[in-house]
Amino acid sequence: MEVVIVPDAKAGGELIAEAMAQLLRRKPDALLGVATGSTPLPVYEALAAKVAAGAVDTSRARIAQLDEYVGLPAEHPESYRSVLRREVLEPLGIGMDAFMGPDGTAEDVQAACEAYDRGLAAAGGVDMQLLGIGTDGHIGFNEPCSSLASRTRIKTLTQQTRIDNARFFDSDIDQVPQHVITQGIGTILEARHLVLLATGEGKADAVAATVEGPVAAICPASALQLHPHATVVADEAAASKLKLAGYFRHTYANKPHWQGI
Repeated sequence: MEVVIVPDAKAGGELIAEAMAQLLRRKPDALLGVATGSTPLPVYEALAAKVAAGAVDTSRARIAQLDEYVGLPAEHPESYRSVLRREVLEPLGIGMDAFMGPDGTAEDVQAACEAYDRGLAAAGGVDMQLLGIGTDGHIGFNEPCSSLASRTRIKTLTQQTRIDNARFFDSDIDQVPQHVITQGIGTILEARHLVLLATGEGKADAVAATVEGPVAAICPASALQLHPHATVVADEAAASKLKLAGYFRHTYANKPHWQGI
């Protein structure tokens, strides 16, 4: 696992956006896995700026969704499909015909989960998957003690997660769905390149457990240690509890400039 320590969220966003741009220059129809939330926004903003400047062409790029609420209509403004359309697809000039996501309104949710896993494989697999991380080490909606071999499936949201997300639903927890579909850890690990962005002091314990702790279900993100090409990009605050921070800084500063992340 490569760990890159950056000054702040903006620098992290620019670094990852450039990695995405380099991927799209090599493979214009690359399948990019994207996440919702505030952490990845600097990535999408930096990539959109590159598109606007003509530095990268996203006309053939494809987008894959990490997770989705169950029972929330696709057109609902807070469905993750809608959020990604606003924050990723429209700024990058990518149409919904190039978007893949699980059907959260399906009558048979389990069948929809299995269909999404098959769809990702049929599309050739995710080339680069962008991840955030929870303070408890979760990735996607794979909460602590999720199976490290799990596939796309339905999960029940914790009460705290519903409380946290109520701000997007007029502060009314009753509007927040009880369940979500999420790519499983096993599904996530099939992407060719995993890039986890962590910012803020609140993520420091989770980053340390992910990078330097044992591979254990109590910290789902620690499964990234099993991946042949995983990159953790952390700002100074999120990296503040890493014992090997000096080593990570040294190795990144001295790697070949052409290698990227």
